[in-house]
Amino acid sequence: MEKLVGACVFGQSGGPSAVINASASGVFSEALNQPNITEVYGAAHGIKGILDENFYDISKEKPHELWLLRNTPSSALGSVRYKLKDPRVDNTDYKRILEVFKKYNIRYFFYNGGNDSMDTCNKISKFLLGAGYKCNIIGVPKTIDNDLFGTDHCPGYGSAAKYVATTIMELNLDATVYNIGQVTIIEIMGRNAGWLTAAAQLATAVGGYGADLIYLPEVPFNTDKFITDVKAVTEKNKGKCIVAVSEGIKDKNGKYISEVLNAASATKDNFGHTQLGGLASNLANLVKEKLDCKVRAIEFSLMQRCAAHLASAVDVEEAYLAGQTAVRMACNGETDKMVVFERDTSTGTYRCIPKLIDVALAANTEKKVPLDWIVNGGTALSKKYIDYALPLIQGDSKAPLENGLPRFAKLEKILVPKK
Repeated sequence: MEKLVGACVFGQSGGPSAVINASASGVFSEALNQPNITEVYGAAHGIKGILDENFYDISKEKPHELWLLRNTPSSALGSVRYKLKDPRVDNTDYKRILEVFKKYNIRYFFYNGGNDSMDTCNKISKFLLGAGYKCNIIGVPKTIDNDLFGTDHCPGYGSAAKYVATTIMELNLDATVYNIGQVTIIEIMGRNAGWLTAAAQLATAVGGYGADLIYLPEVPFNTDKFITDVKAVTEKNKGKCIVAVSEGIKDKNGKYISEVLNAASATKDNFGHTQLGGLASNLANLVKEKLDCKVRAIEFSLMQRCAAHLASAVDVEEAYLAGQTAVRMACNGETDKMVVFERDTSTGTYRCIPKLIDVALAANTEKKVPLDWIVNGGTALSKKYIDYALPLIQGDSKAPLENGLPRFAKLEKILVPKK
């Protein structure tokens, strides 16, 4: 472990969250106070900003605006979905990153993202090490999907789970107000792990106004069983049924149901992932066809990852802590690691302890909902999930109001002159 002297650069990648900027605030506040860090840069649009030498000079930002990042949703520096190739196949980008790092004397690199972003950290770290260039690299976790391996939970999950549970409670009250039946199908994000959809159970456990049926990607989805499940609920509940379903549910062969029901429009993103969406509408059409009843499809879409007005105070504080910890550990000589959270309940109350693991362990590895937490024939979550999730959604942390609306951070984003 070596304590280096030089500039640091921080980048954001992948889908935003309600608290991703809280991590940025943690990184910036800590980095600006570290004697070994000479300059603090923010990369415009993640790794692309490094490749293109588009850096913001964070030292020129007003401290108050950097503090307001804690309650500002989305990615303040701009995000990106850019996958680095295997350096053994094509090392062009890696050589360019090395060139830029040398030019700006970047000795600290912090990357905020999910599985693919941790893969980026790992690849860059290994390449720079092989090239003999000293740079301490730490991954800062974020994902509302909560599927990063090695950490008890991910920054962003608590706030998104709180949004899901709260909104389902509100929808339940709205959808059941009439004297006629209605099936409401709610599509929630989650490609291969159902953590976010599982939050629908909180609406029932805490508020009593939740979903009747919950479907996660961890359990193979069968459309015939689905229709049978919906019919059984409507027959007991005067024609009313609320369904929470993950966008990533698959059949027994591992094929996404959204692809099965809408094969003609399936596309891929830059990482080769199938682009999901439209599942609720397709399932609604299926229910309408089979049961001939009133059906409404609702897709939470981007709202579940940008709803800072429902942010969990625990989530905001932990996201900030993740950023701080990354900088402190890097300045102490750690590298090629990712910040993770360990849960401590030894005193009878929840406590989060930040630690580090090798970033390679998290790269491209998904953590899924334990199968023994999924009950009632794959349509509900057990008390084990409730006990896991409840501490993560506690408290409120909101932006200050300005004329009745939230006052989000307004960064100057002054570009560093290219060298």
